[in-house]
Amino acid sequence: MSACPKGLCRAVPVVLHLTLLLLSPSFSISSSCSNGNCQVLDSCSTATDCATGLYCGNCPAAGKTHPICTRGQASIPTSIINGLPFNKYTWLVTHNSFSIVDAPPLPGSQRLTFYNQEDSVTNQLRNGVRGLMLDMYDFDNDIWLCHSFRGQCFNFTAFQPAINTLKEVEAFLSQNPTEIVTIIIEDYVKTPKALSTLFANAGLEKYQFPVLKMPKKGEDWPTVTEMVQENHRLLVFTSVAAKEEEEGVAYQWRYMVENESGDPGVKRGSCPNRKESQPLASKSSSSLFLMNYFPTYPVEREACEAHSAPLAEMVGTCLKASGNRMPNFLAVNFYMRSDGGGVFEVLDRMNGPVLCGCSTISACQPGAPFGSCKNVPLPTRTPETVGTSGTFSGSVQFSKSLSPIHSPSHIVLFLSWLPLAIFML
Repeated sequence: MSACPKGLCRAVPVVLHLTLLLLSPSFSISSSCSNGNCQVLDSCSTATDCATGLYCGNCPAAGKTHPICTRGQASIPTSIINGLPFNKYTWLVTHNSFSIVDAPPLPGSQRLTFYNQEDSVTNQLRNGVRGLMLDMYDFDNDIWLCHSFRGQCFNFTAFQPAINTLKEVEAFLSQNPTEIVTIIIEDYVKTPKALSTLFANAGLEKYQFPVLKMPKKGEDWPTVTEMVQENHRLLVFTSVAAKEEEEGVAYQWRYMVENESGDPGVKRGSCPNRKESQPLASKSSSSLFLMNYFPTYPVEREACEAHSAPLAEMVGTCLKASGNRMPNFLAVNFYMRSDGGGVFEVLDRMNGPVLCGCSTISACQPGAPFGSCKNVPLPTRTPETVGTSGTFSGSVQFSKSLSPIHSPSHIVLFLSWLPLAIFML
């Protein structure tokens, strides 16, 4: 690999330490915050109690039914530490981004498949998601986003034409000229040149990072500043090797390593590489690392528990399995569900050590020497108040969000956070 910028090589691997913050199960009765002043882990009773970027929910799967303010938006790492190579950052990815709860079925058909997300792709991007995993198929004389049986799309597993989602991405990139998005395609499209035509028709061709400029020997990528200046703000990868030469779409496993998806990827203490991928510790060929963290069969109500201590522990496991290479992409189902900080807190603690030498990106000080960290207090839970115990359910909605997120009849999220001291490349 190339030399590390801004002293990153000084951040040699040390010990990975994961400590669960133990909170007392009993609380005294006192007054609580409200009217948009409540912070992460504070008790709440309505969405409007919580500050911007938070919502009110709980995590019954972990036995935590009292509602608290829960994170629902990611910190954008480039807004805090900018100008480093693209492969020095960790980005949030949604698995099967298109497979959205309550997406209407095709006319005359009842959908019989599973779901992985709860809000639109536009809303995912607004909340800090920067990578989309999309399954594309030839279907109904077009390219569709779909689940499949044996590699084929059916009426009862189809969601919508892929161009609809790609136009959402185009609108986001157009409205946010400093943001970079990655699309990872599980590719079942057989029609010649259809994939490249699809991206051109969606208006995305002008943003695509050229395959010829992608590093193939483990070198650093261009800096995020350079990518923005060149307007190379969309990375597209396909699972079909031949399409790199035929259509100019990068073959995923030439540029990134990846751990196994589904149940093997969430098995405690194990982080095997996907069979198509080079070994996770292979740094001389691939400079990107995709970490999958989602079960084979997604269950909404269980995601909040999985996105707390188990996720933090798995990051440590995969970090060791990869020879202390921090994942660049973290792919999950139901990305907002947690017991407080969730995926977003884990991402902060993955980015901090690499970008600035601090335990979390919120401790980074732009322009300061590497390792100069400000004190960031851990969130603590406020006392419960009379009349607010029990399960909070209904729409997942931020008090001041750009748009509401609907999750009908589903229970959402709760409690404690796990301090991570995650360690560096």
